[in-house]
Amino acid sequence: MDPAKTKVLIIDDDPYISEMYLLKFRESGFDVAVGADGKEALDKTLQWQPDILLLDVVMPVYDGFEVLRRLKEEGALVKTKVVLLTNLGQREDIDRGMKLGAVEYVIKAHFTPSEVVEKVRQLMGKK
Repeated sequence: MDPAKTKVLIIDDDPYISEMYLLKFRESGFDVAVGADGKEALDKTLQWQPDILLLDVVMPVYDGFEVLRRLKEEGALVKTKVVLLTNLGQREDIDRGMKLGAVEYVIKAHFTPSEVVEKVRQLMGKK
C-alpha cells in the first residue's frame, strides 16, 4: 500500500504532540488529519474513515477507551486500525485497550515519532 493513500488520524489533546506526529507522518508521505478530543476522534473517524487512528487515552470529552468502545459499536474497527498512543503504561490499561479492539498499544515515552511511523508501516503491510 502506498503511504500517500494511507489515511492516518492523530487524536491527542496536546497540540505539540499532534503537530509533531502530523509533521512526521506527512514527511513520510501519509495523508494525515488531527483532532484534539474524544468527540473529534469519533466524528472524524466515522466521516473520514482513516486506515489508522493514533488515539491518546487521557483527553477531554471522551477518553480513548470510550472512543474505542463507541467505534467498535459502530463497526468502524473493520476499516480502521486503532493504535493507542499514550503515556498510560499500566498492565490493566494495556489489557483494557487491547480487549476493546486496539491493534497496538504504544507508550509515547518509549518510542520516537519515527518509530511510530515504522509501526504504522508494519501494520499496513509496508516495510
